[in-house]
Amino acid sequence: MKDRWTNENIPDLSGKTAIVTGSNSGIGFEAAKALAKKDARVIMAVRNIEKGEEAAKEIRDAYADSIIVVAGLDLGSLESVKTFADKFNAENQRLDILINNAGVMMPPYSTTKDGFELQFGTNHLGHFALTGLLLPLLVKTEDSRVVNVSSAGHKAGKINFEDLHSKNSYNKMKAYGQSKLANLLFTYELQRKLENAGSGTLVTAAHPGWTITNLQRHSGGLSFLNPVFGQKQQVGALPTLRAAVGADVKGSDYYGPRGFMEMQGAPVKVKSNDRSHDTETARRLWEVSEDLTGVVYSFN
Repeated sequence: MKDRWTNENIPDLSGKTAIVTGSNSGIGFEAAKALAKKDARVIMAVRNIEKGEEAAKEIRDAYADSIIVVAGLDLGSLESVKTFADKFNAENQRLDILINNAGVMMPPYSTTKDGFELQFGTNHLGHFALTGLLLPLLVKTEDSRVVNVSSAGHKAGKINFEDLHSKNSYNKMKAYGQSKLANLLFTYELQRKLENAGSGTLVTAAHPGWTITNLQRHSGGLSFLNPVFGQKQQVGALPTLRAAVGADVKGSDYYGPRGFMEMQGAPVKVKSNDRSHDTETARRLWEVSEDLTGVVYSFN
């Protein structure tokens, strides 16, 4: 089949360093494993170190020569994000691939340690802060990439600037959609800013389609339909991997499954909705995100 991109299309990654957030399970784990197989040095940035070490062992058992580092990162804590970034920046000379994968999906209402609604705070603000703190190293590294993992759920999202943290009312699907829309607005705005600064770093996005992961534990009926619509995690990770290492990828490209309603299939370039391309909303979200996180991007 034409454009049947698989793990076999991943080039040799010897000498390259990749960070994958939320990589102890799901598509993050499969992405980390695939990159390690191609000899990238992979930092598994995870909230639970014990689970991270178990996942790392599984990869090492499969690929004895793999270079895996497990590091603590709680995207629901700006203090944790800064600690992780400071340590990484101090110990590394390059960052080739940053995969912002970790996320939460439709939980009961709760907040991060900084008081943000959990989905918006983790899925968007945590990754916004992390990327900003790592940006100087990314820009310094030739041909580096950032991949933001979004979702088809972005289509149900709207950035509610009057109640970003759902304090007035909470609808878990709307809050999830808002966070995933934010991922795409951030992707496109960061790419614009990098291009304006003359940087060669690419910012891309991906979504896994309908992939069976533990993200769905709060989604009720969605997990019930997994046997009908769900695809394996190895396949669900392919859009992320193509966005991260594909030879033909350009800045602001968005990848998802090629099948019916982008639920299943090989990874191809797909389109996000018009709302995700609203430059005024993206500009306003950027300003709010810098204000909330205290992370101000530098493009000098």
